[in-house]
Amino acid sequence: MISGFGWAALALLFGYLALFFWGSALAAKAAGRPVWLFARATGRDRLAAIGFRVAFALAFFGPLLWLAVPILHKIDPLWTEGRGVLLGLIGVFVAGLGAMVAFAAQMSMGSSWRVGLVGGETGDLVSGGLYRFSRNPTFVGQAALLVGVAMAVPAIPTVLAPLLFLWSASTQVRSEEAALRAAIGPDYDRYAASVPRWIGIKSKAVE
Repeated sequence: MISGFGWAALALLFGYLALFFWGSALAAKAAGRPVWLFARATGRDRLAAIGFRVAFALAFFGPLLWLAVPILHKIDPLWTEGRGVLLGLIGVFVAGLGAMVAFAAQMSMGSSWRVGLVGGETGDLVSGGLYRFSRNPTFVGQAALLVGVAMAVPAIPTVLAPLLFLWSASTQVRSEEAALRAAIGPDYDRYAASVPRWIGIKSKAVE
């Protein structure tokens, strides 16, 4: 079975994904162009795009499949049958915080928001709000959301989800940084020198 905290974490994940798609639609309307660029990705970026999708699918549908096919959770050494109450409580907190950070970071991007990477379509540099503490706060929040789900509903698919997500995010970030340097130039270099890639305290920019 899945504990009440586990169901709460899955509800947070579902709610976040609904807000993610809604926010992406608003960004596309504001930008006057499509912001969903995954279909145009190539090479490792295409693998990363697939990885993002699989990670969220594992986190949400994995526990449901484990419930529907009991033999799967019976052979899963991570499955707790809903008994990990404290872990579930912490997981819901982490998932909720991650969802809020990810969505707030997404919305603060405005018309610069993109889902995926295509050269020449990077948008304007956003450096305020959460972007003062992380160059990729959306990814940080999404990773925390998936970790929280894995804590609230421990299972092989939910634990694999954040691992796959982190690989995908790291892969895409490297490509994004190269594209932003090419498009924005010294302004991005100064921003990158003063703000951590993932999370930390803003330091003095290198002139």
